[in-house]
Amino acid sequence: MRKETIRSGLIITLGSVIFALSFDAFFAPTQVAMGGITGLAQVINLLVPGLSVGLLAFLLNVPLFLAGWKFIGFRLLASSLFAMAVSSAAIDAIAAVHSFPAMDPMLAAVCGGALMGLGLGMVFSQGATTGGTDIVARLLKLKFPWLPMGKLVLVPDGVVLTLAAIAFGGVETALYGAVAIFVSGRVMDTVLYGLDTSKVAYIISDRWRQIADALLRDRQRGVTILRGEGAWTGDTKQVLMVAFKQKEIVGVKQAVHDTDPRAFMIVCDAHDVLGEGFGDYGKENI
Repeated sequence: MRKETIRSGLIITLGSVIFALSFDAFFAPTQVAMGGITGLAQVINLLVPGLSVGLLAFLLNVPLFLAGWKFIGFRLLASSLFAMAVSSAAIDAIAAVHSFPAMDPMLAAVCGGALMGLGLGMVFSQGATTGGTDIVARLLKLKFPWLPMGKLVLVPDGVVLTLAAIAFGGVETALYGAVAIFVSGRVMDTVLYGLDTSKVAYIISDRWRQIADALLRDRQRGVTILRGEGAWTGDTKQVLMVAFKQKEIVGVKQAVHDTDPRAFMIVCDAHDVLGEGFGDYGKENI
C-alpha cells in the first residue's frame, strides 16, 4: 500500500508540473486563453498584475474544494489538494526561473493543449484533480457517469473562455483557447481510456466447439457461446464471444484460422473490460 501511495504521488506530481509547464510555456506568453480556474486566474491577473496566476488559482480553488468535499470524499480531496498545491506552486516557480518567448497562437493552442491534456490525464488517472473546473467535471461525472471526463471538462471551461474573450477584448483569444481545450480533452481521454487496449471478437463457424477449445486451452481466454440464427437460411448458429488484450490478437486470429480457415470473425475495440484477467470495478473510476 505504501509503494502504491508513493507511486501515485509521483504521478500526480509529474502531471501537475506538466500542467504548469503547459501554461507557462504556451498559454501565458502568447496570451491564449486557458480554461478552468487557471484561466480565470489568468483573466484576473490581466486586471490585477500584482497577483500571480499561481496564487490566484490557489485562492479561487479553496471554495470549490469545500463545496466538493461532501460529494467527492476525503481521499479525492486530499490528493486533489496536493495536485492543486503542486500545480499552483509550479506555475509561479517556472515563471520565476524562465520566461518563454511568444509563438504562433495556433501552434501554442495545439501544443499547449496536448501538453495540458497529458498532465491532466496523469493526475486524473490517480483519482485526483488539479482543482477548479476539474472538480466541477468530477461532480458532473457523478450525475452523468456515461460521459468521458474530457467532454465534461468542456462545460465549465466554456464559461471561462467567454469571460476571457471579454477580458482580452477579442474573440480570437477565446477561439484559440477553445482549440486548446478541445485538443486537451482528446489527449486526456486517450491517457485515461486509450491505454485500455482490449479487444472483443465474435466468431461464427461450424467448428465452433474446436475453436472454443483452442481458445480455452492455448490462449487461456474465457469463451461465451451465444445463440444465433442465419437471417437468410434460418439455420441455428453458435456465436463465440471472447475478450482479449491487444497483444494477443495475432494469436487469437491464428488459433481461429488454424481450426477453421473459413470462420467468420469480427474484432472490435473494447473499453472498460472488467472481470478475471482484466480490470476491477472501483467507485472512483472515471
